[in-house]
Amino acid sequence: MAPSPQTIGEFSVLPISIPPVPSFPRNVVHYLYVRRNAPKIPTANDSRSLFLANVPVDSTELHLRALFASLVGAGRFESASFEDERKEAEAIAAALDAAPAQAVRLLAAHGKKRKREDQEAAERAEEEAAARLPSTWTRPLRKSGSTAVVLLADEKSVHQVLKAIAKVHKSKKYPTWGGEGNVVAERVPQLGSIWLKAHNQLSYPDRDQLQAAVDAFSTMFARREREAAEIAKRLRNEPDEDGFVTVTRGGRSAPATRNEAEEAKKKMIEKAEKKKQEMTDFYRFQMRERKKAEQEELVKRFEEDRQKLDAMRQKRGKFVPEA
Repeated sequence: MAPSPQTIGEFSVLPISIPPVPSFPRNVVHYLYVRRNAPKIPTANDSRSLFLANVPVDSTELHLRALFASLVGAGRFESASFEDERKEAEAIAAALDAAPAQAVRLLAAHGKKRKREDQEAAERAEEEAAARLPSTWTRPLRKSGSTAVVLLADEKSVHQVLKAIAKVHKSKKYPTWGGEGNVVAERVPQLGSIWLKAHNQLSYPDRDQLQAAVDAFSTMFARREREAAEIAKRLRNEPDEDGFVTVTRGGRSAPATRNEAEEAKKKMIEKAEKKKQEMTDFYRFQMRERKKAEQEELVKRFEEDRQKLDAMRQKRGKFVPEA
């Protein structure tokens, strides 16, 4: 078997020894690709973070913590964020970025006036957690070839990790996935049949728990709608960074509710019908046509009544009394 390359492009190749399991009782070498984190949008923590590609499907933060501890010792690893978790966070960030800049500025200015800003942020996080539906899995699995970003203690730790990866190729002593003796397996939920049985049980959560989550979401949604209405109202009076005031359609009052809009629409339809009726006899030829139609209708009804009477008379004339 040919030796694995130490680097591929800008990635350092880290071989990992995955211990055997009952379903596959053989030792397997998995290759993890590591480089310095360089996202398109720079952040303050890029200098002390690493980008990982091709992470194992059963990866957890505990697995990565044990892996980096075997490379550079304990205390260097701070946190890890996986691809699916980052996408969810980016979706939330995109929703915030989609808000008007003026509204974001007003929210920030309004937040500076609050003394309980941190406490309210914590309360909002609790509300969001309470509004989430319960998970149906005891432990997530990653997609094949997915990525992760590992945050280390400092920039020096990043250099030490890359240096330790180079030493692994020389010594041929690959770090064990899950730590020596697979100690991580005892601290995370098991996979396999136990994992699937737990999923079947969690797929039918308690009804009260679901109702509590729905109620919490409805309450949070209603409150955020009110906050959005307040921000929209302030936008009508607050000048932006260039000194302009946003001009909106309608009056200065809050937007009409759906019921009020439906009532206004109903009144407009009634007014149009009334106007249409008033315009029916506006011209003389319209009056002549209407009177002619009424006369024809009377003649028609008269003929129908006369035919009914003739039929009754004929039926009465055929009646023969018994002797």
